[in-house]
Amino acid sequence: MQVKTQPDELQNYLTDASNLPGGFADRLLIPETTAEVAEILKEADEKRIPVTISGARTGTVGGAVPFGGWVVSLERLNQIEAIDQDGLFAIAGAGVVLSDFQKAVEAENLFYPPDPTEWSCQLGGTVATNASGARSFKYGATRNFVDELEVVLAGGEILDLKRGAVWGENGLIELETRSGRRIRAKLPTYPPPATRKNTSGYFSGERVDAVDLFVGSEGTLGVITKVKLRLLPKPESFFSGIVFFDAEENLLAFVNEARELSFAARNEQIRNPQSAIRNPIDASLIEYFDEKSLRFIAERFPEVPAGAKGAIYFEQETTAASEDELLERWNELLERSGADLETSWFTTTEQDREKLRAFRHALPVAVNERIVRCKQKKVGTDMAVPDDKFASFLKFYREKLDASGLDYVIFGHIADNHLHANMIPKDEDEATRARHLYGRFIAQSIMLGGTISAEHGIGKHKSRYLYVQYGERYLNEMAELKKAFDPHGILGRGNMFDPKFL
Repeated sequence: MQVKTQPDELQNYLTDASNLPGGFADRLLIPETTAEVAEILKEADEKRIPVTISGARTGTVGGAVPFGGWVVSLERLNQIEAIDQDGLFAIAGAGVVLSDFQKAVEAENLFYPPDPTEWSCQLGGTVATNASGARSFKYGATRNFVDELEVVLAGGEILDLKRGAVWGENGLIELETRSGRRIRAKLPTYPPPATRKNTSGYFSGERVDAVDLFVGSEGTLGVITKVKLRLLPKPESFFSGIVFFDAEENLLAFVNEARELSFAARNEQIRNPQSAIRNPIDASLIEYFDEKSLRFIAERFPEVPAGAKGAIYFEQETTAASEDELLERWNELLERSGADLETSWFTTTEQDREKLRAFRHALPVAVNERIVRCKQKKVGTDMAVPDDKFASFLKFYREKLDASGLDYVIFGHIADNHLHANMIPKDEDEATRARHLYGRFIAQSIMLGGTISAEHGIGKHKSRYLYVQYGERYLNEMAELKKAFDPHGILGRGNMFDPKFL
């Protein structure tokens, strides 16, 4: 285990992708085994020293930024222990980088669907934040693929959690550590929002699997050191397209129909696999770019048609047997929806699919570059709302952003009613207006029954907004749950909710 205390050695561990300023710590510890993590946490708990867990620091909400105490980096827990083709699972350390994991899984002709935008993140971080991404429309977030967890608690005790083994019911859950100590905890009672994606607070529901309690807990209940992840057979190929529209109403109509057809295909497959529709439309992702987004990256992609009012990036898995029929079905849908087929891009090859992915990822990169040039911080939303509220929420976004005079782009996971409105302030005055507008969007999403964070988590940046979403009663319930596993509140201090609740 490495221990570092010099300021220059700690510097890279004092910030994350949120650019939250002011991070500081007394010590950096880099363990190489679960036993060393347990040893660190036992000592920290005895001395009441705050501990901040550090992964790849790609999070955007300040969760990995320490304000005192120790930083524990999991970068050396980076071994892939097993990839099982027959059992369709992998076992890996929390410090394994997602891109390395994806390559290793693909080499075994297997598939791991979760695909957050930033693949330089670590597996432990993706589990701790319940990371999702574009493919969550079909496959859901990371939670759906976590079968087992190894978790070190604040006092150094270790939990071995297996999906389906322990359930919380009637508001209580009881877990047994590796050493035989029993921990009884009271579960939060707040109902989850009626959205497809949600990373706001601890998991809740009538029945709560012990695994789900720690997925998305942002390092506040325990430190995830090892994971067992479910895998799928690798799809034979994909049909992908970036489709341009001359009218926004046509684009939204296309999204609605593509989404409904996809849901219908999945439901039919579940209800009656034998009579399921042959080669149905079933998109794995449907992503949106507004008119301003297209203009924003036009320099990098001059082939984007000048008059386009928006674009959709979609993808569906195919086989040699289904490809022709699926292409025909998609073409019919696009023609019905008034898409500009002459200027749109389609591919069934891996090489060209990477070009489409590059288009998808170019926008957030370009936004970040502009922000850096302006010496400001991006103000971006991460809210999602129920299906029947999406159109009004998108209209609210547009009206308020246009009236503000701020530069902005809107893009993201439209099939999940989850778009990112990125405001791009040029100076301090605009930054203040952007933050004020962000608060308006938070209030509107809550009023519509949505969530303040669909995929990025709460961290330190959004803790005050979590209070707005749930109120004091439910934050006190979260704090009670945390105290059951971390009595002295040393883990992830300031993440998710204010330490005053502890």
